[in-house]
Amino acid sequence: MMSDLWRAVLVGIGATVGIDLWNLFLKVAFRIPSLDNALLGRWSLHMLDGKFRHASIKDAATKPFEGPIGWLVHYSIGVSLAVGFVSLVQGWLASPTVLPALLYGIATIVMPLFVLQPALGLGVASSASPHPWKARVKSLMTHTAFGLGLYASALVLNRLSQASAG
Repeated sequence: MMSDLWRAVLVGIGATVGIDLWNLFLKVAFRIPSLDNALLGRWSLHMLDGKFRHASIKDAATKPFEGPIGWLVHYSIGVSLAVGFVSLVQGWLASPTVLPALLYGIATIVMPLFVLQPALGLGVASSASPHPWKARVKSLMTHTAFGLGLYASALVLNRLSQASAG
């Protein structure tokens, strides 16, 4: 039987894929762009140099491998958040329910609003962006998708486990 840690890692990957699918849908259906993960990589790589905040991450010096590093960071964050969730809600993996996952996903919105967006030069809750409320609603929708992705991934993982056991 797979350990809860590995199951949480897989759920985190699944939930992050859910975010990516949601953002792809928004891009294709409504031409709503998502954060370029290369910018997340650029920000992360600048932290190695001691620079945590930028006036504009788009204007910051590019870094080698910022694209792949950004994807790695994106998925690492999703996995870390899933592991945190599973640690907080004991027994959830064995019997997943939607409400705790959804509420947790929504609660994770504090990270982009109060950490990432200010660090990238967008201000607290995207207050310095051209369309702050659009960015806030998109963040809320994305983190709601993460919560739903936690739930859906846990359900799929449980069904796969049951099928292989039976």
